[in-house]
Amino acid sequence: MPSHDTLKNINIFSECSGRELKAISRLITQVRKRAGSDLTVEGQPGREFLIIVEGQATVRRKGKVIARLGPGDFFGELAVVAGVPRTATVTADTDMVLEALDRREFASLLDESPTLAKKILVGAVKRLHELEESLTG
Repeated sequence: MPSHDTLKNINIFSECSGRELKAISRLITQVRKRAGSDLTVEGQPGREFLIIVEGQATVRRKGKVIARLGPGDFFGELAVVAGVPRTATVTADTDMVLEALDRREFASLLDESPTLAKKILVGAVKRLHELEESLTG
């Protein structure tokens, strides 16, 4: 279980109250992945929302690099919230430490913390916009 200090240092959780951080820390499961591992695969079902604690990853859509992610970045919210297939493949460039929430835990998290729900919603909308741009542009 991650400590409050660990969570507070992750940007998405920085504005959460102590009570929210405590609730979040009970829901989150820490996962370690080796460099070269696919964290998500485009087109596959998604069952978890992931936050990077340590390490770097590359995001590819249709084989093209579209982003690089590092500590504090998150992904997987579209598949978990909307039940749609993964919109990109995310591959670990280095060994990684991630915080994971499954669909049920993620729903509890959003109910627990309106501040966090808003941040995730804004992130999801931005990703949908980027996806739309990449498909039409």
